[in-house]
Amino acid sequence: MRRVLKITLVSVTGAVLALNAAACGGKKSDSGSSGGDGKKSIKVGLAFDIGGRGDQSFNDSAAAGLDRVKKDLDVTTEEISAKPDEPDADKESRLRLLAGKGYKAIVGVGFAYTNAVIKVAKDFPDTKFLVVDADQCQVTGANVEGACFSEEQGSYLVGAAAALKSKTGTIGFIGGVNTPLIQKFEAGYVAGAKAAKPGIKVLPSKYLTQPPNFDGFKNPALGNEAAKGQLDAGADVIYHAAGGAGIGVIKTVGAAGKWAIGVDSDQYNQPAVSSVKDHILTSMVKRVDTSVFDFVKGVSEGTFQAGIKKYDLSNDGVSYATTGGFVDDIKAKLDQYKADIVSGKIKVPTKPGA
Repeated sequence: MRRVLKITLVSVTGAVLALNAAACGGKKSDSGSSGGDGKKSIKVGLAFDIGGRGDQSFNDSAAAGLDRVKKDLDVTTEEISAKPDEPDADKESRLRLLAGKGYKAIVGVGFAYTNAVIKVAKDFPDTKFLVVDADQCQVTGANVEGACFSEEQGSYLVGAAAALKSKTGTIGFIGGVNTPLIQKFEAGYVAGAKAAKPGIKVLPSKYLTQPPNFDGFKNPALGNEAAKGQLDAGADVIYHAAGGAGIGVIKTVGAAGKWAIGVDSDQYNQPAVSSVKDHILTSMVKRVDTSVFDFVKGVSEGTFQAGIKKYDLSNDGVSYATTGGFVDDIKAKLDQYKADIVSGKIKVPTKPGA
């Protein structure tokens, strides 16, 4: 996990800014006025959600996008992490720190950054901002982009996989924090499971915490306990949308010899769960990395467009992982569901019970 940095003052001296940059540990590359291909060389700042780089899930997907940016584009980068339960004022200060240091493309990872980005962007009109998972898929400002994902669509596919692979006829869902965003995962998962096997039993969904407590995105012990409860209730496939806390879900389900379904990244490849990777049926992959790269590339090339950019099954903004080969036997069925969603034949709900 990245070292957490809390900035309490909006007005900061040059000396303190330099000290904070070193504390953040953001890796930087040389920067000139333009690259060899004519693209502008820009400074990119990325503010992580709770957990930061190394959470093996949502933030790591954003980190992968930043790593690709550093590899493929002419940029200087810096990363800063959030701390649990911090107020919006801290997020604003973090963003102002980056903008004040000349970072011209700034990413706020997670819906909690939405208000802070919109507010700070007004004071830095020459800086472009991206909110990953823009709250309620809404942003304002001529220099603000919001990446909005159709998590329900990808969750529909892994829900179908869960139902088709279940031997007990009982499956479960564990959400990190009970928010409208995570409810989209639940809604799609349940709909996909029931479409694939109408008689499937889906246990009552378990949310680890309620807002404003966001421990449900970072505490593996909470995921562990929730998984035990659903396993005891007969579930042999459990899907989590709980960020870092989901590591506890996967380890507990895997240790019981049942199927876990990962989220955001292809969690079969994550070191934290390598000991049970043969029990990770699939993952609902959310291409946060692509949204980060697309944004920075647009700023670099002068093609940035404000407003909402959608990532869904039609542009592979969400998908399901096939690593491990555990869904190879049902891949044709899952791909047909995908095609029907893209064509509009299947309408995936975004709210539980809809």
